[in-house]
Amino acid sequence: MKWFADFSLLLVALIWGVTFVIVQNAIEFLPPLLFNGIRFFLAFLILFTVLLFRKKIRELNAITWRNGLILGLCLAIGYAFQTIGLLYTTVSKAGFITGLSVVLVPILSLFILKKRPTPLAIIGSFIAATGLYLLTAGGEGGWNIGDFFVLIGAFGFAFHIIFTDAFTQQSSAVALTSVQILTVSVLCSLGGFIMEDWQTTLTADNLLQTHVWGALLITAFAATALAFFLQTHAQKFTTPTRVALLLAMEPVFAAITAFFWIDERLAAAGLTGCLLIFFGMILAEIPIHKFLPGHVVQKEK
Repeated sequence: MKWFADFSLLLVALIWGVTFVIVQNAIEFLPPLLFNGIRFFLAFLILFTVLLFRKKIRELNAITWRNGLILGLCLAIGYAFQTIGLLYTTVSKAGFITGLSVVLVPILSLFILKKRPTPLAIIGSFIAATGLYLLTAGGEGGWNIGDFFVLIGAFGFAFHIIFTDAFTQQSSAVALTSVQILTVSVLCSLGGFIMEDWQTTLTADNLLQTHVWGALLITAFAATALAFFLQTHAQKFTTPTRVALLLAMEPVFAAITAFFWIDERLAAAGLTGCLLIFFGMILAEIPIHKFLPGHVVQKEK
């Protein structure tokens, strides 16, 4: 099952990487917050149907709702700012900036969980930060407001990873995922109706655009319901470090997709920045303690 778990996580990274281009095309017709609101509501309907079919509605208890609301808030911040950022920046830059969440996790864990990061995690963070500078300020087009929005989103995803680690043992995976996805849908929809011109854009003409309904169906099923289910299931058969390493391929897939699909190219400084961010993400997740003298190998639960 371990090889299947690794394949599943690599598939998740591929799905998330490819959908950067799909989402960017869709939000030319439908505002980003409303797009996410509809996308996550469709994904919730899919997962809720699974709960009904499996007769697991009772798993939606008070603890699950509390934890799901917290995780949903983190995800809403991540997806809302990431999608808004795609209005102003490129797919490649958005993918690699989002990938910084892997590096942010050990840093934020120090302050939230009082868990000291490894030396390699600290070094990896500095390398990734240097890469971020080259990708944005030193890259083609320079630093822009879209890059800043995507960076805020990366913090949201990092907090989501940290809190997920604390909550997964307290609730059913499908039930917990359902609540957080519903939370994202509600928050993004409210934000869309308050801050976006929904009267003009939420029309049949826009919703019937191929870029819009195609993106909604693909992201709702593949990039949300299926991807989160695969990630949750796969983590039972592999280590957290391996999970992070495999998901770090997401920005690479995003850049490759943007290159072949929309002919998006990075300048030399931007490409160097991408390589440094990717190297920093990998370095931050290397379990150096396992190679130190006196380390006792324990069976992964």
